[in-house]
Amino acid sequence: MTLPASATPAPTALRRLARGLRRRCPECGRAPMFVGWFTLAPRCTACGLSFERDEREDYWLGAYLLNFMVTEVLFAVLVLVVVVSTWPEPAWSLLTWLGAAQMIVTPIVFYPFSKALWLAGDLVFRPAGPSDFEIRD
Repeated sequence: MTLPASATPAPTALRRLARGLRRRCPECGRAPMFVGWFTLAPRCTACGLSFERDEREDYWLGAYLLNFMVTEVLFAVLVLVVVVSTWPEPAWSLLTWLGAAQMIVTPIVFYPFSKALWLAGDLVFRPAGPSDFEIRD
């Protein structure tokens, strides 16, 4: 027996974040959030949730910040691993090239995940309401 949409319990925070990591709709988990690697679908094809929430102009700044933080933390780990493993003469040239490659590749690879996780996190603190399912022009 399927519950009506209004009676379905809201997903837990962990479930929303797990769906975000899979790049699926954080609300229902049934449809993908992205049409391609960089193209966010306007809404979920299964439940109708709009992936663009209230703040149209600056909503995704948080996703940008999340992507930036992941890139910087991975770079710090890379520096630590290279310096510790090549001590007492750190391989600065290797670190320069690996660091440059990592700084280019990580934001591209993590881009859709940062957007999906940002939306999932936002839905944890501001659950979807009726306005999030309305069709807008």
